[in-house]
Amino acid sequence: MSHAATRPKPPFPAQHQRKPGLESRLRPRPEYAGAEYRPAGKLNGKVALVTGGDSGIGRSVAVLFAREGADVAIVYLPEEETDAHQTKSSIEAAGRSALLIPGDVRKPGFCKFAVEGTIFKLGGLDILVNNAAYQSNKEGLEQITPQAWEKTFHTNIDAYFYMAKAALPHLKPGSSIINTGSVVGLRGSEKLIDYGATKGAIHAFTKSLALNLSEKGIRVNCVAPGAVWTPLNAADKPAEKVAHFGSDKPMGRPAQPDEIAPAFVFFASNADSSYISGEIMTLLGGETLP
Repeated sequence: MSHAATRPKPPFPAQHQRKPGLESRLRPRPEYAGAEYRPAGKLNGKVALVTGGDSGIGRSVAVLFAREGADVAIVYLPEEETDAHQTKSSIEAAGRSALLIPGDVRKPGFCKFAVEGTIFKLGGLDILVNNAAYQSNKEGLEQITPQAWEKTFHTNIDAYFYMAKAALPHLKPGSSIINTGSVVGLRGSEKLIDYGATKGAIHAFTKSLALNLSEKGIRVNCVAPGAVWTPLNAADKPAEKVAHFGSDKPMGRPAQPDEIAPAFVFFASNADSSYISGEIMTLLGGETLP
């Protein structure tokens, strides 16, 4: 039987966490290691930097990158330290070097520090994954304060700009920038107005930067998932809604992180996607978009 047939389906245990949420407390635990994934050395000798790499999609991306031969630095919030160490252990179990960089991607100085630290410790930078994100469900626009709006934008799009700007002087032809978008950036979300706006901005940023960097030989792409079983969602919904998260999708469940991460490997690998830049890949569990 295929592993896809045994993926966890709702109802899950009713649960809620304080933001930003920890993967170690999520039940069932997200699947991130790629049980059926077969590496092929696609990223041998590469160095990657993944923001939000402690848990969720970012953790799985970091681990699959390591399984493909890359050394990986991950950026995360200090309160996510325990999750980050689990990611580090998984990277090292794949035989690669891992670098932990706690800090706040909303600060341009920290982003520069993270890039320079990666290069100093791991010997270079070939792949930047902008993945860290913040979301907060609100019933309507009147509930979103200017401060909340700014926090979402600073985390979800300003940080992508800061990281790309810090990384660019060090990226060579053949390098790759991969951004994490979202289906809500394509079709909107009635309770994620600010989050959806930032994801739409990420999609446009991806396409514009891809055009701008094409002559430098640097590819820029975006992965836009739908529902994924990560702490981000468990920390942003009432417990009873978490229990049924993803049940309305055609496959009847949310994606597991290691069902999303191979798309990042695809975009990072010149063997797979050397002629692809400026694309937004949607991974929606059977949903279709016009």
